[in-house]
Amino acid sequence: MTFEFPRRSDRVMNLGHFLTQAAGRRGDHPAMIRGDIVRTYADMNARADAIAHALTKMGIGKGDRVLMHSANELDYPEAMYAVWKVGGVIVPTNFRLGPDEIARMGIAAGAKAFVGDTRFADHVEAVREAGFAGDCEIIIGGSYDDLVATHAHDGPCREAEVDYNDPAWFFFTSGTTGNPKMAVLTHGQLAFVFNNHAADLMPGLSHADASLVIAPLSHGAGLHLFIQVTRCATNVLMSGDGLDPAEAWALIEKHRISNMFTVPTIVKRLVEHEAVHRHDTSSLRHLIYAGAPMYRADQKKALEVLGPVLVQYFGMGEVTGAIAWLPADEHSTDDGAMRVGSCGFARMGMELAILGDGGTALPVGETGVIATRGPAVCAGYYDNDAANDQAFVNGWFITGDVGHMDAGGYLYITGRQSDMYISGGSNIHPREVEEKLLEHEAIAEAAIVGVPDAQWGEVGAAALVVAPGATMDEATLRTWIAAHVPRYKQPAYIVFWDELPKSGYGKVEKKTVKARLIDTGAVPAVAAAQ
Repeated sequence: MTFEFPRRSDRVMNLGHFLTQAAGRRGDHPAMIRGDIVRTYADMNARADAIAHALTKMGIGKGDRVLMHSANELDYPEAMYAVWKVGGVIVPTNFRLGPDEIARMGIAAGAKAFVGDTRFADHVEAVREAGFAGDCEIIIGGSYDDLVATHAHDGPCREAEVDYNDPAWFFFTSGTTGNPKMAVLTHGQLAFVFNNHAADLMPGLSHADASLVIAPLSHGAGLHLFIQVTRCATNVLMSGDGLDPAEAWALIEKHRISNMFTVPTIVKRLVEHEAVHRHDTSSLRHLIYAGAPMYRADQKKALEVLGPVLVQYFGMGEVTGAIAWLPADEHSTDDGAMRVGSCGFARMGMELAILGDGGTALPVGETGVIATRGPAVCAGYYDNDAANDQAFVNGWFITGDVGHMDAGGYLYITGRQSDMYISGGSNIHPREVEEKLLEHEAIAEAAIVGVPDAQWGEVGAAALVVAPGATMDEATLRTWIAAHVPRYKQPAYIVFWDELPKSGYGKVEKKTVKARLIDTGAVPAVAAAQ
């Protein structure tokens, strides 16, 4: 028997309508707070509508990309929603990037408009000189408020009609030179991700919650803010651009913060700061960390200080974070009470696999490349066929991370394919050696990279940060390493630095570590010359 069904429409809700809905439900509720400034959902939506009208009159509409460069200002999320409401595509950049870098990114994205920030005058000028935005320019701290005032009487903005696969966000995933990789995130995909994050990471999220924004809104923190809007929760911004742990803990107490998005290095700085013991942190239920696995020593410290509030998720921009997660009730200081080293199990609606050569699935326990599939996966990379061919194999999205799964479906990440090095024919994954080094009480941070070697092909070079108040020298540490790390995995070179180089999102930058090791002569010339 043949069944006939009505054709399903690909039409979905415009993401900008989430803000419209929030304003309709709880217009008087605080949406954004920074210092003494409080903007309600009605305020935020009305201002976004005004900017949307301004964009429309500039000729910006469906499918047009808008480069956005700003620090965490109150106006920034409003402008993002305004772009969505007219059917445009947000193209946010990390505010720590240089002027020429963001101009190149705007050109690569095919941007037709620019939202900038007066605090970044050199960046604004670089975009003007590049010429791709023409007169379609809105400057936070400059023309922004004038446009809001001018178009405030235009009334509500009717959001543009969009389909599931219509682009909403060009997400820069790596590189700022040459041809940057941009994952295309769509209206339909992101609507799924918003629901997925709320259900998995912050169950019960509502208007009664408040979230602290620490990381730049151009990437994961922006996604986290969008999720708060879907439930009419309050977003609290730090007063400055960098991390101030003392201010963070004061805001957590003052606004009864219940959730926040961070990366492991930020969690570490927060819980090691003395201010955590001077403030009431009892409101905090979900301290979400992602971007990299957390070292076990740091995990235990956070749990001891804050209690069972840690929530881990594994993801990447191309899947908007929605790959695997480890909920709060599966974290513990007791090694026997949790799957130590695991980043959790598949996110709701997503599937995981470990693939070997040729894209074939490997049995439980075997190590291979981590792959995923499901509605959270992006539509692909913009204007980059080579990257698409590499990332999408047999219906799976290849993450570039290496790991294995246990019989319960829990995922364990060994490291990045790009971080692995081969020494004397053996594959070395730096992550496990870094974990072991951090078990030493005198070591606060560790980064190991592979460097060329005339005899072994590659060897490990370790850049370490000594814990405050502790002392350590290479000879003493090597004696300890010899008793804890197999000889073939031991780093050939060890250096001590005051700090490790990190990205604007708090991640340790392995490429920069390697370059600095070579530039400073920490790696002998024979290795650097290979």
